[in-house]
Amino acid sequence: MTAASWGRRDAAVSGGSFALLAAWDAGALDLPTARLFGTAQGFAARDAWWTSWLIHDGGRAVAWVLLAALLLACLRAPQPGGPGRAQRWQWWGVTVLCLLAVPTLKLFSKTSCPWDLAEFGGAAQYVSHWRLGVGDGGGGRCFPSGHAVAAFAFLSQYFLWRDHARGRARAWLGLVLALGAVFGLAQLARGAHYPSHTLWSAWLCWTLCAAMSLALAQRARRLKPF
Repeated sequence: MTAASWGRRDAAVSGGSFALLAAWDAGALDLPTARLFGTAQGFAARDAWWTSWLIHDGGRAVAWVLLAALLLACLRAPQPGGPGRAQRWQWWGVTVLCLLAVPTLKLFSKTSCPWDLAEFGGAAQYVSHWRLGVGDGGGGRCFPSGHAVAAFAFLSQYFLWRDHARGRARAWLGLVLALGAVFGLAQLARGAHYPSHTLWSAWLCWTLCAAMSLALAQRARRLKPF
């Protein structure tokens, strides 16, 4: 596929998923979903070994190991038919950008986590994250999901490989989406995030990667000799 074709497909995915996420938020589905896992006594899985240690802490460790492995890959000689060293470095940088962008957005969020709500034993009241600047009485800094980015930041590798090895690119895409779903489910069960927090993190990482793919393609065209 040409860069223009990829750009149109990427934009369609971003636009379509934005519409679906907006519909989820408009339907106010976050709180009813959180109620499936939490009660007035809190969230039973909040400190469970499989959510807290295995998936939360373990998933974060895996992300750091994978980021380091990709860094080493940038230093090795390129594979025949694979992306060049410059491309590897560019997309490693995009991975880091995703890992930094979402946690940075969280710093400005007034949305608290589900476990902070009075309904689940905390002190905050539910306020939609779309009500920008409106506090809910809790600590805030919970939107979007930073933990999910430990998976979704690696969507960059799908963009890196899709012009070189479609099977490898699809494998990356499937693995990243599956891990992101697992991370999101664990955080939902713990009361750490609503579903939309995870879904918006995925959307942000995909859209950032898509924008960078378009920018890199345009840069390559400008530098291409006539």
